[in-house]
Amino acid sequence: MKKEFILLFASLLLSVTSLHAQKIKGSDTVLPVSQLEAESYMNKKPGSKITVTGGGSGVGFSSLIDGTCDIAMASRPIKFGEKIKLKAKKQNITEVTVAYDALAVIINSSNPASKLTREQLESIFTGKITNWKQVGGKDLKIVVYSRETSSGTYEFFKEHVLKNKNYMKSVLSMPATGAIMQSVSQTKGAIGYVGLAYVSKRVKAVAVSYDGKNYVAPNMANAAKKTYPVIRPLFYYYNNKDKNKVSPFIQYVLSPEGQNLIKKSGYIPVRLM
Repeated sequence: MKKEFILLFASLLLSVTSLHAQKIKGSDTVLPVSQLEAESYMNKKPGSKITVTGGGSGVGFSSLIDGTCDIAMASRPIKFGEKIKLKAKKQNITEVTVAYDALAVIINSSNPASKLTREQLESIFTGKITNWKQVGGKDLKIVVYSRETSSGTYEFFKEHVLKNKNYMKSVLSMPATGAIMQSVSQTKGAIGYVGLAYVSKRVKAVAVSYDGKNYVAPNMANAAKKTYPVIRPLFYYYNNKDKNKVSPFIQYVLSPEGQNLIKKSGYIPVRLM
């Protein structure tokens, strides 16, 4: 009887522990604010444990499909092929928009250029424009940095800025947003793209125009007003069978307190404060 009680108690303890322990994985864009949200949540909920790691949206979806994470962070919607894999495993998922982000085009801080049209960006990233003098800058070779293909930011930039044209073959693919920041800050002719929350004085963010006339800088005010043209939603995805496990944390992220953390982190709240 005593042995059965101990086993039952251990089983209940394991059940409670697993309910409070969560793994969140995916988009490097969503990573910083998710880490901040998790830290704040754990401070309010003693006994809860949330680990947050990046790797890209594709990595997050793969982990969700494999059952090695509870929430996938994504800076792009789930792809058809990923849905098929989930369907094959008889898994149903829920998509939650937790924030919005402006995708900033960055250049080296020493570069006098300050604005580019969408067409110019397309030509630069597809390899048609190779020198800054072709867009009114110095006689300096353009060095193009991009996220790797598993990144949702890579996908979004290709779809919305390059209009689904392929990146140039010599593009330098970086494994994380921080690597793009570092590379652009150290390379005079560099250009890349990062989420607005990553932008710092180490680099220069350029104004972008989609009509060739009105150039808009990537900043919080313009992003919130949706006047900056490169805005995207940021998502959490989870398996419906895990709803009870993940809902308290997601509800916290969507609460006024959680959304205020999003705003302070340089992202745009889903629910404007």
